[in-house]
Amino acid sequence: MLPSVVAHRRALHRIPELSDQLPETAAYVRSVLAPLSCTVTTPIPSAICAFFDAGKPETVAFRADMDALPVTERTGLPYASIHPGRMHACGHDGHMSMALALAEHVSARLSELPRNVLFLFQPAEETFGGASPLCATGILEQHHVQRVFGLHLWPGLPAGAVYTRPGPLMARANEVTITVTGKSVHLSRAAEGRDALAAGLDYYRRALELVEALPPPRVLGFGRMVSGTVRNAVSGETILEGSLRTYQEDTYRACREGLIRLGVQVAEERGCEVDVHLSDGYPAVWNHEALYVQLCRELGPKAPALLDTPVLAAEDFSFYQQRVPGVFFFLGVGETAELHAPEFCFDDETVLPEGVAFLKRLLMLA
Repeated sequence: MLPSVVAHRRALHRIPELSDQLPETAAYVRSVLAPLSCTVTTPIPSAICAFFDAGKPETVAFRADMDALPVTERTGLPYASIHPGRMHACGHDGHMSMALALAEHVSARLSELPRNVLFLFQPAEETFGGASPLCATGILEQHHVQRVFGLHLWPGLPAGAVYTRPGPLMARANEVTITVTGKSVHLSRAAEGRDALAAGLDYYRRALELVEALPPPRVLGFGRMVSGTVRNAVSGETILEGSLRTYQEDTYRACREGLIRLGVQVAEERGCEVDVHLSDGYPAVWNHEALYVQLCRELGPKAPALLDTPVLAAEDFSFYQQRVPGVFFFLGVGETAELHAPEFCFDDETVLPEGVAFLKRLLMLA
């Protein structure tokens, strides 16, 4: 018989759903929680919060994201997605299954635990950042949460090994949208127009140079550009869409101010209007250093391995860390396809039990 964590993962892998539209996923999670000794609430649509009351003054929270990706699966697994064009390609099925297995363990041993336990099954990590509205409900404060933990499956790290680091682990992410408005005229009268495509290309080149000149780590990239309507007319509008990744607040401010200032310069030089917009985005995942030191000391040889450098990927777990001390971990899945790839899969029978064992150890921290 498969361990429950593996059975849960394979059941959830078959029914991937997107953003906060998660009826099948939520129904499965609720069905597992129903016989357990917990109170289940839905503070925001599709979120499921399960509170295990051990009669203690403090609570530890564990977060598991729920949503999948608009990806057509190409794993060939016997439990592959039954929903065309949707796939658990970022490991959220594994995250939920580990949380459910841990919840089953908590329910059986509630009287032995040093604090109450709150499970946060969270929608929309991949879209609008479901952690933010969930935190805004006051769920952490209502249950007196004093610490929060989360874990993400991670390709390239040894299968079943847990890694993290104190301080910055994952980057702040801000979407960058540049809108250049010029004047479109026929190419035969190009001198009368204001070329939004040329201005957009100029902005693109100089923006990358600007960010590259700042102290690392930081990265700016543009993955999409749309300009013009026909081949024989000067472009009247160019839109650049990209992403900025930073860790330190002063680096972010320098990037933001530089990009805005560059927009003014390009507008003046090219005779176009340039609008620079940066979204609020996700804050950096910043692990609480005192909590990290404590868990490493108490876990001893079972402590997570040290990740040498932070990564430039982003995660909305950071919203929880802005409210209570928290540590986020990576659980290695070995040499697999990258996250978000249609071929992403891993040895769940090896990896997931190791993840559950690690989470059980976190339960017992002083």
